[in-house]
Amino acid sequence: MATILNIETSTEVCSVALTSEGGVLDHRENYDGQTHATLLSQYVKEMLDYARSREIKLDAVAVSIGPGSYTGLRIGLSEAKGLAFGLQVPLIGVNTLKLLTVSTMFHHFIDDEKLLYVPMIDARRMEVYTAVYQPDLKAVVEPQAMILNEQSFGDLLHQGYTLVMMGNGSDKAHEVISHERALHVAGIKPVALDMMALAEKSFREHDFIDVAYSTPLYLKDFQATKPKNPILNL
Repeated sequence: MATILNIETSTEVCSVALTSEGGVLDHRENYDGQTHATLLSQYVKEMLDYARSREIKLDAVAVSIGPGSYTGLRIGLSEAKGLAFGLQVPLIGVNTLKLLTVSTMFHHFIDDEKLLYVPMIDARRMEVYTAVYQPDLKAVVEPQAMILNEQSFGDLLHQGYTLVMMGNGSDKAHEVISHERALHVAGIKPVALDMMALAEKSFREHDFIDVAYSTPLYLKDFQATKPKNPILNL
């Protein structure tokens, strides 16, 4: 098993976790939002200090690559690239929608033979970043930006699938999609602790991203707010 430094900054949560051999050695999390630029480097330093004090060799760096907050993704990937380059270790990119799905599987057991997972990350207004995954993480609907309405995912619901919706964009879906098989799991956030399984799988399969040229999975072009509105809707 590999020792991996995991970085997650795709939403309002800033988190870092040091994992090894299927276990968590140390971790830091902050849920206050807009703290990534000030906290991430300190959290990373504390994880590296922990590893050095115990003579633990880091085998890889894993980072959430999106979709999610433009600013958060840029901060996280930049930090991860610098670490991977400086330490001369591989860089692993973890899809945030798959991370939300795995987090839900870990924390909520739902017994249903026709179960699909629908992670959602908040975008603008009624728009979310979403995908649909089978329990083996095979995509039924590929990651995309979607404007939600009453008909969203209706074809899958009509086929008898149970849809488990989670993430900070799923509240929007809960408001407009009324169906007994559309389940809303509240409180699921992408955090570095839950990256371990996906990151270790990528390490075993040598599934790495380019340290120099990899970019976040934005799914749509960046849109800046007008100067008269100082609030950035991420």
